[in-house]
Parts: sequence; C-alpha cells; structure tokens
Amino acid sequence: MLYMKKKEKKSLFASGVKLSFITLFSRILGVIREATKADFLGTTALADAFGIAFTIPNLFRRLFAENSVSVAFIPTFKEYLDNSNTEEGRKTTQDFISASLTLVSFLTALVVIIGIIVAPFIVKVFTNAEGDIIQETALLTRIMFPYLFVISVAALFQGILNGLKIFTPSGFTPILFNLCVIGGTYLLSPYTANPARAMAIGVIVGGTIQALFQLPFVLKNNWKINFSSIKKAFSNPGTRKVMSLIGPTIIGMAAYQLNDAVSIALAGNAGTGVVSSLQYSLRLQELILGIFAVSIGTVILPDLTGFAKSQNWQEFNKMLTLAVRIIALITIPITFYSLVTGEHIISLVYKNNKFTDESVSLTMEAFKYHIIGLFFIAVNRIISPAFYAQSNTKSPTLAGIIGFVSNIIIALILVTPMAGGGIALALTIASGINTLFLFIFLAKNGTVSVLQIAKDMILYAIKMIAFSLIALIPVLFLKDKLFNMFTGYNRFIAEGIPLVLSALLFALIGILLLVITKDPLVKLATKKIRSKKETSAEE
Repeated sequence: MLYMKKKEKKSLFASGVKLSFITLFSRILGVIREATKADFLGTTALADAFGIAFTIPNLFRRLFAENSVSVAFIPTFKEYLDNSNTEEGRKTTQDFISASLTLVSFLTALVVIIGIIVAPFIVKVFTNAEGDIIQETALLTRIMFPYLFVISVAALFQGILNGLKIFTPSGFTPILFNLCVIGGTYLLSPYTANPARAMAIGVIVGGTIQALFQLPFVLKNNWKINFSSIKKAFSNPGTRKVMSLIGPTIIGMAAYQLNDAVSIALAGNAGTGVVSSLQYSLRLQELILGIFAVSIGTVILPDLTGFAKSQNWQEFNKMLTLAVRIIALITIPITFYSLVTGEHIISLVYKNNKFTDESVSLTMEAFKYHIIGLFFIAVNRIISPAFYAQSNTKSPTLAGIIGFVSNIIIALILVTPMAGGGIALALTIASGINTLFLFIFLAKNGTVSVLQIAKDMILYAIKMIAFSLIALIPVLFLKDKLFNMFTGYNRFIAEGIPLVLSALLFALIGILLLVITKDPLVKLATKKIRSKKETSAEE
C-alpha cells in the first residue's frame, strides 16, 4: 500500500515536471510569437490595431471559458465521474457532457455573431485612430472573434481531460497555437493585404487546432462528443450547477477583465505604439513569471492543502515562508539586472525590420515600470494558494478586485503625463496593493503567522536588494565594454553574448554573497542535493 502511494506520488511529480517543461516551452514560443509580430509590425498603428483586435475576443475568453472550466465544470464533472461506474451513472455523465458542449457552443456562437456585427462600434472605445486604421481594427476584430468559439470548445475538452487526470494534451495545445500564429504570419503575409491579417488567420487556425488536438484524447476515453437540444442544455442539473458556481466568481473575473479593457482603451488613446509596446513588455514579464512563480505556486499547493486539512499550521507557515523567500531570491535580482540591461534584452528579443530603435525605447518605457512589479506579482501567485488550500476563494477575489480598481484609478491619473509608462506603473502599484490586502485577509483567519511571514519577507527582500546592488557594480563597470566588443555582428551575437556574460558575472557574485553569508536557502539546497545523492547511491 505504501509502495503504491509512493509510486502514485512519483507519477504525479513526473507529470508535474513534464507539464512545467511544456509550459516553459510554450512561454518561450509566446515570446517568439511576439518577436514575429515585432518583426512584421513593430510598434506601428497596425501593430496596435492587431493588439486591440485580439484583446477583444480574448477578454471574453478569459471571462467565460477559463473561469467556467476551472471553477465550475471540472469540480462538477468529477462528481459525475465518481458515480459513472454504473450504466445509468455513465449515461447521466454523458448527458452532462453533451449539455455542456451544447451550452458552450450556443452561448459563444451568439456572442461571436453579435461581436462581429458591432465590431466597428466596439473598437472606437479602444482607440482614437481614424480612417483606414479604425476600419482595419474592426476588420481584424471580425476575423478573430470566432476564436472565442473554438477556444471555448477547446477549454471544455481540457476540462474533461483534466477531470480524468490527463494533463499533457491540454498543456501542449498552447505550443500548437503559437506555432500556428508564427507559421501563419510567415506563410500567409505575402498573400494578404498586410501581415496583421496573416497573424489574425493564424490565431483562428491555432484556436481550432487547440480544440481538434484534444478531441481524440477525449474520444479515446470513451466519451462521446455530441449535442443535445438547447432546452436540455439549459435544464440539465449539471449545467445548472455549473452556472450557479460561476456566478460568485464571475464578479471578480469581470473586475479583472474590466481592468484589462480600461488599460487597453487608455493605451489605445495614448498614442501610436503604446498598446503594442505594453504587450511586448508584458510578454517578457510573463515569461519570467511562467518559469518561476507559477511553477512554485503549483508545486506548493498540494502540500499546503495537506497541511491545512491536518491542521498542521506550523508546517503550513514554514512552507509559505520558504516559498516567499525563494520568490524574493529569484525576482529581486532579475528586476535589478533587467533595469540595467533592459534595452539590450528588448533589442535581442524584438529588434528587427519594423521594430526600430524608437520601438525599443517605447517598449523600455513600459518594461522598466512593469519589471519593478515582478516581485509583488510573483508573491501574489504564491500567497493565493494559501487561501485555496483552506477552501477560501472569496478573500483573494476581493483582494484582486481592490487591486484592479486601484489599477484603473492610478492608470487614469498617470496616463496623461507618462503615457504607456504610466499604465505600466499603475499595474505595479496595484500589484503591491493586492499583496498588502492578501496579507491583511490572510491574517484574519488567525491560523497563519502573517506578521512573522511579512517581517521575514521584508527583511529577506532588503537583503536581496543589497546583494543585487553589490552584484551590479562590476556589471555596470564592464557593460559598455562587453557590448562594444561585439558591435557589428547580428543582434543575436551583438546583444546575446554580452547579455549572457554579464548575467553570469552578476549571478556568480550573487551566489558568492549567499554562500559567504551562509544564506538558509543555500544550506537547504545543499542539503537536498546531498540527500538526493545518498538516495541514488542506495538505489
């Protein structure tokens, strides 16, 4: 029995590691997708048109598809699965799947049709552009609105597979999406009026592939994909339960999407290139978050849940403190290094053809304010699982709403004097406010040592700031010399090699400082490595 549990745990860990690598690869492809956009569109008005057009259906997708699947469909589907070992139970589960597919298809198709009809009016909210550009934005929106339909069906298939504890196919679909958009842009651009339309077609193809790729895996597990009548779809007990579960969380998600919509609208009216520069900057930030914060949050959630259920609050607090320290250790040095070398990072990733020196400066204006919020955003991703482990979804939702409202207010104040930089800074300040309220709400339940965790976080963050500043001194001294050595080569050599060398120097000094000061995380890492070696030797 014990052997079986260990085997299952190992299997879950292996699945988690595999999924992490797939997610990392997907994030990297996401940056390459943005680099492709930068290559073809730069920070032109056409780039902004594409950014706005893709944002509109994406807002609905985040609001309905992702929210419905994670919060409502999967838990309900799992309940049906528990009772599907009889013929009647299996039929009831199949009816629920058919009703869910019908409901998702009907509602999203309705929204898509309405969206296509009113697209020319919607885009005017997001941009003050006129003439050909406003018409092109409306056309791109119409091309991409059906993405909402196909990605919602894909999300439902993902929910079915995740409910069956099958994660890899769904994790792999974003890779296919990014490849479709990248490939579509290069292959179709010569045959379309402009590259933005080629990218838009790539988005639709990519979304369709995401749904079709998962379909065989659903069918392989003996679940049929068919439709019921509209009446049955709305009256099915399972779909009714799903809709009732979505209700409370839709408010929080709506606040988030409203926040996103207002930010895009402000950016679209702040000048040419602001929308696209913010999107380029955020993609770099999301890559860093995807590699570290999301992975750590995913890994600690099962253990936090276990400690919460067993009322082992001492270990719960220890794990949360450790996770926050790891986040500080990673994000604070990255922030300082990025502030110093940001223009070179942006040039390496994006600069080519349409992405000029002016585009680099415009993106850097947003990136420097986005990157200083990296620590807060990452901490929020770590603290939220502490609530979910205690079956508390209301507190992080409320903290999120406060943060999002703060973001809108601050962005409205800063956009006029600072343009895109003001919108980016507003997000950073709002993320800090979100962190503050997460700690306040966490303190209310009395089980978590919030003051101790917050004190430890602040002291460790100060330590990382000091170490980062020390490690930056030789980087600042040698930076220009390093980059001058490779001037004249293509951007991958001219920017890439000096960045790698300076990053290694920065990291080496940082690690040396951690070792000299006998940092507890270094001790823990050393202990884990030794333990792993001993285990391998025994095997």
